[in-house]
Amino acid sequence: MSAPFEERSGVVPCGTPWGRWYQTLEEVFIEVRVPPGTRAKDVRCSLRSRHIALAVCGQELLQGKLFDSTVTDEGTWTLEDRQLIRIVLMKTNRDAGNCWTSLLENEYAADPWVQDQMQRKLTLERFQRENPGFDFSGAEISGNYSKGGPDFSSLEK
Repeated sequence: MSAPFEERSGVVPCGTPWGRWYQTLEEVFIEVRVPPGTRAKDVRCSLRSRHIALAVCGQELLQGKLFDSTVTDEGTWTLEDRQLIRIVLMKTNRDAGNCWTSLLENEYAADPWVQDQMQRKLTLERFQRENPGFDFSGAEISGNYSKGGPDFSSLEK
């Protein structure tokens, strides 16, 4: 069985002081570095539709209004190897045109080059879903790909 498209095509991460975040058509992933030996009971994480709060050992690491809405009861967090917290948020709007430009409304914005690469990846991911028999993992995209690329849904088949 082949790996999902986002795994084959790689991720386009946006670095932050505490770790990084990246996205697919459906999800936003947040990876937060924490002190080695951190235990789950040291972590306080609140995930709501438009808000996130993360504290470790009483120290706030991440808090604010998310760039866009998420499905509250599908958000999860895990502590990996007692040194990395991985948060997965399910986007409410799951089309290629919904490329988050920042994690929070006014913080952790992707620089213009990273934003461009994120949008290209989401557009390729959309093309893969629309054409499941083709492998787009090594594809390059150019031209009009902003807002998810051209819409071919109105064309006759």
